[in-house]
Amino acid sequence: MTFEPGEVVALKSGGQPMTVVSADDEHIDCVWIGEQGQLFRESIPAAALVALAADDDEADEDDDEDDEKDEEDESDDDTPKRKRKVA
Repeated sequence: MTFEPGEVVALKSGGQPMTVVSADDEHIDCVWIGEQGQLFRESIPAAALVALAADDDEADEDDDEDDEKDEEDESDDDTPKRKRKVA
């Protein structure tokens, strides 16, 4: 499996999400923030990594925008309709 810079990965055995900074066929250079805020960088064999799903926060933001639009559309349906007088 190939990994691209910027991709979020994790060890197959678990652990924190890491960001790929560079990659070749066999080794992936990753960075991550430790529990106490320290920055780590390590070269990890590609066979030990798995790609994680796209950032859920971005997906949640998109869903929130869709929900707001749906609420606006629904509020239009709830407003009373006025009848026009025809002369």
